[in-house]
Amino acid sequence: MISGVKTRNDRRRWLAALVLAGCSTGAWAFDLAELMRLLARQTSGEARFTEQRFVRGFDGPLLASGTLRYTAPDRLERHTLQPRPESMVVQGNTVTLTRSGRSRTLSLDSTPELLGLVEALRGTLAGDAAVLERHFRTALAGSPSNWSLELLPRDERLAAQVQNLRLSGREGTLLGVELDFRNGDRAVTAVTPVRAAVP
Repeated sequence: MISGVKTRNDRRRWLAALVLAGCSTGAWAFDLAELMRLLARQTSGEARFTEQRFVRGFDGPLLASGTLRYTAPDRLERHTLQPRPESMVVQGNTVTLTRSGRSRTLSLDSTPELLGLVEALRGTLAGDAAVLERHFRTALAGSPSNWSLELLPRDERLAAQVQNLRLSGREGTLLGVELDFRNGDRAVTAVTPVRAAVP
């Protein structure tokens, strides 16, 4: 027969085991909804970026650097300063590309490949899971202090060019973007925030 003291001890161990089991099975797991909540807190921001592009046939990476700006809900700017000035400004469904003093404006809807890449960044920065899942299958790993979000394209035209994207960061801050192309090329971008506006 089990004594009362032993029963209380067993009960404590059993409750502790339940708590640990709940943690290990992800009862409080970090999920996409939580990440989106963290990201959505920032309504605008500015960052510097440094990109390394590994291209088949070239020794060493091709380097580019410049600035990124985001303003909710849908304005995204990428201004490349090195190796030569060029920019991409997206507002809603319109994208304006500028290089060598010449500008070209087009609709994102007319270029599904570009649309997917833009929405990967805008959806992440806006904390909009619906946008991301419309264009990608998502897989989140890590914790709030060190997360990684893998995006697999749903659109066949984008998937024919891009194998996957990996976005990484800390809390509500995007710190890195990795892009793997079907032809074996790879782009790795480090993002360094310089200004963020939080409501």
